[in-house]
Amino acid sequence: MTVHLWLRAETKPLEERTALPPEHAKQLLAAGFKITVEQCPQRIFSIDNYAQIGCEIAPAHSWQESAPNEAIILGLKEFSADVTFPLSHRHIQFAHAYKEQRGWQEVLGRFKRGNGTLYDIEFLVDPEGRRVAAFGYWAGYSGCAVSVLSWIAKQNGTDLGPLSSYPDRETLLDEIRHQLAQLSQKPKIIIIGARGRCGTGALDLATALGIEVSPWDAAETASGGPFQEILEHDIFVNCVFIQQIIPPFITREMLARKTGKLQVICDVSCDPFGEYNPLPIYSQCTGFNQPTVLLENSADVSLVAIDHLPSLLPKESSEDFCTQLMSTLMTLTDIESGVWGRAKDTFLQKSAALDQQQ
Repeated sequence: MTVHLWLRAETKPLEERTALPPEHAKQLLAAGFKITVEQCPQRIFSIDNYAQIGCEIAPAHSWQESAPNEAIILGLKEFSADVTFPLSHRHIQFAHAYKEQRGWQEVLGRFKRGNGTLYDIEFLVDPEGRRVAAFGYWAGYSGCAVSVLSWIAKQNGTDLGPLSSYPDRETLLDEIRHQLAQLSQKPKIIIIGARGRCGTGALDLATALGIEVSPWDAAETASGGPFQEILEHDIFVNCVFIQQIIPPFITREMLARKTGKLQVICDVSCDPFGEYNPLPIYSQCTGFNQPTVLLENSADVSLVAIDHLPSLLPKESSEDFCTQLMSTLMTLTDIESGVWGRAKDTFLQKSAALDQQQ
């Protein structure tokens, strides 16, 4: 049976990334897939690029009425919270609902009511439990970049203004280098989770700019937080992927009595609503329109908590992500086993937790 992938338009504002760039769609078409691509003006790739390689083109959000039941709806970010109709298709996307984040019951409830299935991208894993594809590197890279830009703005007596995407990393680096050159010093950064994909991206950004870094990972955090050393740095970038409750890295009390250098915190992991959050110092995310907020009672510490940081470099991050995912997409011809089978089992387990609460 031919696999029909339906690439839907994203609904999150300023989300320019896609789960399927044209060059990867072309490979799937060559393998016998059928691909429908919805129009999406904010997508970094032109709809013409998809049409030219043989994809069917559909209006934005038309999957809701037009996608056949056997189509697999491929997206990236979660649906808008104000849309609540039941979901009857099989969906591949990030849902942010498996760690009991705010609104998780409603998200899973939509699939339950519509008899649909969620294949959460965050939980597409190999037999050893390792994720098969992630934006982690680019989240860390972009998060560290935004942190440095925020720190520069503070040195100039201002707040970081609205962000927009960059065509490539060199353009981003050139801009930051130019701004740093106007200052007499560079910040000192502590990165927690420096050995992971996300931390590696943050470390590469700092290294490219010649910024001093304290790279922390499991060994440095083994004793359990909170960690006073964070306050000795100008910027703290959290890149840890947490799957259990751990002691916090930093607390509101620490910030209230802060006397150190800390001026910017970037929570790349960005999970303020879940119980696993090791940064229990904020309760809302920031965004590209307002990338930072001043933390309450924090002696002028700004927070960056953007949950779609790789959108700062949408072309490179999309292409890298789908290159990682490509071999797994090819196995959609046998969606009941392997990575997809494990993802469905996880969905059923999480849905059972929803049943227990009702």
